[in-house]
Amino acid sequence: MKKVVVVTGAGISAESGLKTFRDSGGLWEGYNVYDVATPEAWKRDPDLVQHFYNERRKSVLEAEPNAAHYALVKLEEKFQVTIITQNIDDLHERAGSSRIIHLHGLITKSQSDRNPNLTYDILGSELKIGELCELGSQLRPHVVWFGEAVPMIENAAKECYEADIFIVIGTSLQVYPAAGLIDLVPAKAKKILVDPRAMEISAKNIEMIPENAAAAVPELVERLLNQ
Repeated sequence: MKKVVVVTGAGISAESGLKTFRDSGGLWEGYNVYDVATPEAWKRDPDLVQHFYNERRKSVLEAEPNAAHYALVKLEEKFQVTIITQNIDDLHERAGSSRIIHLHGLITKSQSDRNPNLTYDILGSELKIGELCELGSQLRPHVVWFGEAVPMIENAAKECYEADIFIVIGTSLQVYPAAGLIDLVPAKAKKILVDPRAMEISAKNIEMIPENAAAAVPELVERLLNQ
């Protein structure tokens, strides 16, 4: 069974109604990302950071997977599929994909402020100041902030080394980590980019599909299944 590795970015979630700060000059829902998405921000104003992620979590829980998410599940009928997502939502899980690597964490979970390996499911949309881990430390969103290491990048790299087909959806090849991961894919592997801005990118040996994910991914999946 051939191995398909799919890297997804903000573009796939945007079609489910979830916004990305990159679309608005560094502002994310009216916030400067460095005021709400850095370790320094957490130390400076944990109430603000907690409020920000509670609002984002509420939006995620209200969103639904779109046609692109469901199409990737269908791809598992014929291929071994690993999804490497830069998104912090759980839309791939809810669509039914079985193997997902979250590079930047998962907003529906919390983690210990002292030991990031201690993670917990969040019931509902709110994580409150005063909720503690088993070590007695405050729980924070299970999200990789600017300035923090990306702990799952090595796992993602291993998947890319073994890819027979490599698909990038909803993110450009100019943004890391997707930009670095494609360099790890075997030269003989088929590479496909699905993004409205695909034709702006100069890259060799990559099939460019300059369309939105919800429209293009189901067609791409059908083509791959019928090959």
